[in-house]
Amino acid sequence: MSFSIEYFHPKVLEEIESWSVDVLADYARLIELLMEHGPNLRLPHSRAFGNGLFELRPRGKSGIGRAFYCFMLGKRVIVLHAFIKKTQQTPDRELKLARKRLKELLDE
Repeated sequence: MSFSIEYFHPKVLEEIESWSVDVLADYARLIELLMEHGPNLRLPHSRAFGNGLFELRPRGKSGIGRAFYCFMLGKRVIVLHAFIKKTQQTPDRELKLARKRLKELLDE
């Protein structure tokens, strides 16, 4: 059984859909891999950030996208936050927002 993909908020999906075509195409490919392999998806496609937070790593000629996600019961993947990366390191504010949303989900 494969994993299902959900979005924390419709704005997360809107952000992803606003990405350039090449990054979006790679995101779609990685989402399919994530649905198939779940937590077994590893670098270079996915990276663990600890405490149940993971990062999907789509890229294209026009840039690098990042989508933070977590796993929930029932083989559900929740995409918490997404952005286009402009620096080598992931900005703290992007990571903090993803961690905050993860905490909100876990506190429900």
